[in-house]
Amino acid sequence: MAVAGASGYAGGELIRLLVAHPLLSVRTLTANSSAGDSLGDRHRHLGSALDLEFRETTPHTLAGHDVVFLALPHGHSAALAAALPAETVVIDLGADFRLRSSADWARWYGGNHAGTWPYGLPELPGHRERIAGAVRIAVPGCYPTAASLGLAPGYAAGLFEPDAVVVAASGTSGAGRASKPQLLGSEVMGAMSAYGVGGTHRHTPEIIQNLTPLAGEPVTVSFTPTLAPMSRGILATCTARVRAGVDAAELRTAYEKAYQDELFVQLLPVGTWPTTAATLGANTVHLQIAHDEAAGRAVVVVALDNLTKGTAGAAVQCANLALGLPEATGLPLAGVAP
Repeated sequence: MAVAGASGYAGGELIRLLVAHPLLSVRTLTANSSAGDSLGDRHRHLGSALDLEFRETTPHTLAGHDVVFLALPHGHSAALAAALPAETVVIDLGADFRLRSSADWARWYGGNHAGTWPYGLPELPGHRERIAGAVRIAVPGCYPTAASLGLAPGYAAGLFEPDAVVVAASGTSGAGRASKPQLLGSEVMGAMSAYGVGGTHRHTPEIIQNLTPLAGEPVTVSFTPTLAPMSRGILATCTARVRAGVDAAELRTAYEKAYQDELFVQLLPVGTWPTTAATLGANTVHLQIAHDEAAGRAVVVVALDNLTKGTAGAAVQCANLALGLPEATGLPLAGVAP
């Protein structure tokens, strides 16, 4: 295995999971700005796990591996992936190949659209079959993972009207490892703030793309992300107007049926609500649903670790499927507490 962009938070989480995987082994780590540094220089918690140095990110460095993970900034994966052998399994943790619409890519990211790969969210209807045996896979964004899994069963069952509202809080690791003034401890501690307000966050079209086929009609999504004073985790509150005659029991039944066989998605017992602490370090999604009868809306609360199920864990899950391995191999189900 090779991990490109291994010095960042997503890359570090990916390495953490891969060193514990019984059937996969990491041979090469790359990171242009950290080339020549040891793993322990950038990820102290992993320093004793592998005796490897970061190398420069080039097609030559990444060639000769069965699987290459690209944990690179958006827009940097396409050219590198095009230079890798067609038989190499390439799993992109960035956004380059997630969107199907060239117009959406141009609007939200700019530049030329590189194309679309199988979308790495196996729990969405029909996606597991597309991932199995694929040699190119696009890992979803962390917010779209939470929002899509939170709302998909209701749309797939025809219970929701085609408008949704998602407000999600994320830890600071979701913004990456680059130094930013707004992510300084003195700015974040004891405070919450909104960003990407008014439908301006890049993950909005990805959520719409996931929900519209399930609804059978265009779904509008109002998405507002917020920054929470924690290092990792997402808590998303997702609401949708329910169709006339739908009650709480019908909503609950739809979610039970959708996720009863999903190892990594857990519908919590009635009365128990998700918390980010319970999913810390685990490749799990916890969710709960309620019916707000007065407002005529379903309310789904979703918790996950943005670095694990939201990024790196999803990448390993997809690699398992692509290689014909048991899907859960090497992936933690238990979180870390307290």
